[in-house]
Amino acid sequence: MTMLSTSLFFSLLLVVLLKECKSSRLGSYNVDVDKVSISGISSGAGFATQMHVIHSASFIGVGVVAGVPYGCAHGSSIAALACMKIPMFESVSSMEHLTVSEASKGNIDAVSNMKNDRVYVFAGRADTQINPQNGHNIASFYNNFVSSSNVKSVFNMDAQHCMPTDNYGGPCNKLSSNFINNCGYNAAYDLLNWIYGNLTKPTANTILSGQLLTFDQSEFTENSTSAYSMDNTGYVYIPSGCSHNTSKCKLHIALHGCKMGRHYIDDVYVKHTGYNEVGELNNIIILYPQAVPNSKNADGCWDMYGFTGSDYATNKGLQVMAMDKMRKKVLGQ
Repeated sequence: MTMLSTSLFFSLLLVVLLKECKSSRLGSYNVDVDKVSISGISSGAGFATQMHVIHSASFIGVGVVAGVPYGCAHGSSIAALACMKIPMFESVSSMEHLTVSEASKGNIDAVSNMKNDRVYVFAGRADTQINPQNGHNIASFYNNFVSSSNVKSVFNMDAQHCMPTDNYGGPCNKLSSNFINNCGYNAAYDLLNWIYGNLTKPTANTILSGQLLTFDQSEFTENSTSAYSMDNTGYVYIPSGCSHNTSKCKLHIALHGCKMGRHYIDDVYVKHTGYNEVGELNNIIILYPQAVPNSKNADGCWDMYGFTGSDYATNKGLQVMAMDKMRKKVLGQ
């Protein structure tokens, strides 16, 4: 084989491999449809609340870390900022009325679906990005729809704006560039254990025997990820106990915050927030959708104030529809 033909061969091989990598699709697994939950940090927390409220018939629980309540932004970036910084002026009752109204219009699921759900709310006392009073507002909001005994609040930690872990990140009370802090507290385990109950807790010796896979998100965005402000690539962790579809597994969707997606910090959020270890030990598939910046979303946040359109907080919202399609794909629906 000549040097030219060899070069051509490897060039064609590279094209084929890249094409296969780009076209990798999210798989379907043996998942109990009654064991699906969602959580997030920062804008991911705000969006997790939206997804939970909008599709409450599909989720059994939600974890909200440094977030804001449903409807807090009123479809405006200015209002969203006010909600984040001065939540004491926000009316939780107005958010509750909005939720009931949207349900009556068919824009979200019936609020009665939330009655028995499990809700976890974390707000760090040292948070300078989202006023921790929002945690109290979130808990108050959910207490109107969920049994109060099903709402767990963690408001006693001097944590900055971060996803708290027990083994990775910067100092707990300092603002870190990747917003992941070592607080000696495994928030991923605590919230998942609250939602599902009786989970095995990871240790420093926990081995990840499953697979961390990437998948093509354009399958869920009508091939227009930029309009959705979503990355072409998402991640999913498949525990070893779920890989052969012989066991009934659970599904949890974990959402990064602003400037925490693959575009900014590669796979750091996906690998170091503690979700995978909990998933591995308890047969929970962890889905990591990825957002990216665009002209209307400079920091790669999830849409909790309307940059994708006025339907952002309803079942017609672009990111809401994309994420729900992902959920259905994993469930094989």
